[in-house]
Amino acid sequence: MDNFLMKPKTGFVFKEIMTDEQARIGFLSAILKIKPEEIKSTQILNTYFQEVQEEDKQGILDVRILMNNNTEINVEIQLSEQEVQTDRLLFYISKMYTEQIKQRQSRGICKKCVSISIQDCILFPKETEFYSCFHFKENKRDFIYTDEMEFHVIELPKLPKEIKEDSSDIELWAKFINAEKKAELEIISSKNSYIQSAYRKLQMINQDKEKQLEYEARIESEKKGRIEGENRVNRLNYLLLQNKRYNDLERSTKDYDFQKQLMREYGIIDD
Repeated sequence: MDNFLMKPKTGFVFKEIMTDEQARIGFLSAILKIKPEEIKSTQILNTYFQEVQEEDKQGILDVRILMNNNTEINVEIQLSEQEVQTDRLLFYISKMYTEQIKQRQSRGICKKCVSISIQDCILFPKETEFYSCFHFKENKRDFIYTDEMEFHVIELPKLPKEIKEDSSDIELWAKFINAEKKAELEIISSKNSYIQSAYRKLQMINQDKEKQLEYEARIESEKKGRIEGENRVNRLNYLLLQNKRYNDLERSTKDYDFQKQLMREYGIIDD
């Protein structure tokens, strides 16, 4: 198992890395563009949302962090293109925010909510930059309505191939998360002390036999899930072609929600 290497962009591995506080601080300071020393402390929260009422839809986050200034942050990694949904980001950040209102019955003490989404596929095909940050803004005059919610999106396939001397901290973290070879990880971690902490944590879990087994089991499960997902899509495409629904076929390749709607229509999925 000397050549065994867990990929940081696997959700299970990333969660383990984020249990290291120095790695958390470095990652968050890079994304939020604040100095690491401004982050006095961070706390990993329960990743399950509470169902305050029976009709509430429960959500599960990859990593949920509370900062010392009470900002609440969700970090998630999406590896499958079929799972990419812009409304998924809205759902999770809205869930974070409304959960506070329901629990406290007072909007005035709600914490700021930040969503960081790391995508291993293209979410915005017309854009070339790998990193995007969104706020609620007025369209014409470009002033912020509120800073209580913000979205950060990293699209890993858009990362530049070369590591430059002036690479930003965000780019270095994105490259670390996307790395698949030990040589890459060593080069990247040598350029940032916080990424060094993340790499040391990765090396620790990489040598843990139980973690290795859990990692391999999760990889196999994800592989099986992707195959099942591909089979469902192939089945839908076949039925649409059989029924000469060519426009629906084309739309379903671009609109994931519409694709799910068609799968329900044909009884391919139940929910």
